[in-house]
Amino acid sequence: MRIAIFILFILAGMMACKSDSKQSTTSELPRERKPLNVPAFNADSAYTYIEDQISFGPRVPNTEAHRSTRDYLQSQLERFADKVTVQSFTANRFDGIELEGYNIIGSFNPRESRRILLLAHWDTRFMADHASSADLRNEPVLGADDGGSGVAVLLEIARQLSLQPVEVGIDILFTDLEDQGMSNDSNGTTWAMGAQHWAKTPHTSKYRAEYGILLDMVGARGAQFLKEAISRNYAPQFVDYVWNLANSMGYGHLFVNRNLTGGVVDDHLFINQIAGIPTIDIINKPDNNSFGAHWHTENDKIDVIDKNVLRAVGQVVTAVVYRFDANYL
Repeated sequence: MRIAIFILFILAGMMACKSDSKQSTTSELPRERKPLNVPAFNADSAYTYIEDQISFGPRVPNTEAHRSTRDYLQSQLERFADKVTVQSFTANRFDGIELEGYNIIGSFNPRESRRILLLAHWDTRFMADHASSADLRNEPVLGADDGGSGVAVLLEIARQLSLQPVEVGIDILFTDLEDQGMSNDSNGTTWAMGAQHWAKTPHTSKYRAEYGILLDMVGARGAQFLKEAISRNYAPQFVDYVWNLANSMGYGHLFVNRNLTGGVVDDHLFINQIAGIPTIDIINKPDNNSFGAHWHTENDKIDVIDKNVLRAVGQVVTAVVYRFDANYL
């Protein structure tokens, strides 16, 4: 996942004022519900998408592995989506190194005005700054979970959408340059540079979505997803809707009905702040002090991945998408 940095909840509260006038609203008249048929999420397929990504090696910007993964993600989305856009940009890392970035967007029903945005970052961190030994801390992170899992879940949802189409608009956004920031960045702007770029210059003019869901580190064994503060601040009703839905589906042990007191600087912060799309973060963060033992270490490999966790997250987000199409949301 991008690196996450904590910010105080009071900061999230202050930022909400900026977004109030920009957030999308649904029609005041209820829409007629359609028959609801939610396809089964295939965790084996999602697991294979993780294996495919890590087969290229760490997806660190300016490397061959990064460029090869870009081509792979573009080709996969072209199999499933109606339209694929690759948004190229450059940004300077906090140490002054210029990075090549690529946001990759797969759009379903691109002409439909009623839309949901699903996103995950696909780059991996250039240094394992939480590694078990000092000798490993300058090595890049493979990112099976941190980056790989969120992308894999969304690729499988894209595959399902190609098999069982919906009538609403769905955009799957793979953001780049999320995990290249400075550890002690006080305002978080050295992180999530791809999301910042997309939020300022979306892939289509006047882009709007009713809601957004960010997936970050959603595949690890023992994961727990709490209600993160920025998500609650910008989209409280949507947070409750997703967590209540997950609990009704039997995933309450993963989607824990408990609040994180701190916010996390992640892609959703800038989608909320800049683009004004109410966006929530489903992220493995069992408490305010930890993202899990494998985070930003040499251990973020395929053996941390649990197909049951992938299945739970994927099934919940799939249900959200198809319920949106059937006017249950």
